[in-house]
Amino acid sequence: MKTHVLFVCLGNICRSPSGEAVFRKMVEEAGLENQVATDSAGITDYHQGMPADERMQQHAILRGYLLTSLSRPVIPEKDGPGYDFIIAMDKQNKTDLKALLPKACHHKIFLMNDFSENNAGKSVPDPYYGGSQGFELVLDMLEEACRGLLEAVKKQKCR
Repeated sequence: MKTHVLFVCLGNICRSPSGEAVFRKMVEEAGLENQVATDSAGITDYHQGMPADERMQQHAILRGYLLTSLSRPVIPEKDGPGYDFIIAMDKQNKTDLKALLPKACHHKIFLMNDFSENNAGKSVPDPYYGGSQGFELVLDMLEEACRGLLEAVKKQKCR
């Protein structure tokens, strides 16, 4: 049985597709691609059907990540029960997810940096209105947190 992981940010064009891509690459490198499935979504549908922000794609490519998903909004009745880990990029996303998803799914909602040693409890900042450093910071944070997330997924699979 696969473990399903959903990454969520506001519009699903910067942070969550990047989290999906970083995590997917780590899953593949660990040889777990047949055991772990990933996706990303946004709290809003502002960018539905659009690819990731071009600036985010450019920074990700330089690190070997391909952002291939298209933006979609969270679908409460599908995503809540359909995922084992629902990863919010910031505290507001986590609050919004708790408002959108049934209470029975709230135990699956985590802040991305819950899996980080250096950034525990911090939000992954939205780089959309900033410069290059913002996109690099997001990727730095995601790489560290995704390593911790992968360990958590492995532990869950070994129960």
